[in-house]
Amino acid sequence: MAVQGETREKTRINVREPKHYQVIMHNDDFTSMEFVVEILIDIFRKKPAEAELLMLTVHESGRAAVGNYPYDIAATKVQAATARARQEGFPFRMTVEEA
Repeated sequence: MAVQGETREKTRINVREPKHYQVIMHNDDFTSMEFVVEILIDIFRKKPAEAELLMLTVHESGRAAVGNYPYDIAATKVQAATARARQEGFPFRMTVEEA
């Protein structure tokens, strides 16, 4: 029961999706194609056929977007891939760009 003079407020909640960022993989002449496919499967959860296709795109075009993620996830995946590349002795390079 509403009391006379009582005001009801409507609260409006604005929920926005976080910005997404593209992870860009860059080609180099030293990182093996097998290693790139392995990274795409293990870290970016690509199916083997898609990983092969992305690797070839990077190889032929010089770079390719391999996924869209919120910034924290994109940065974490790049960091994990780069760390594994350094461990294997590859100069593998990835960047994060706003989508």
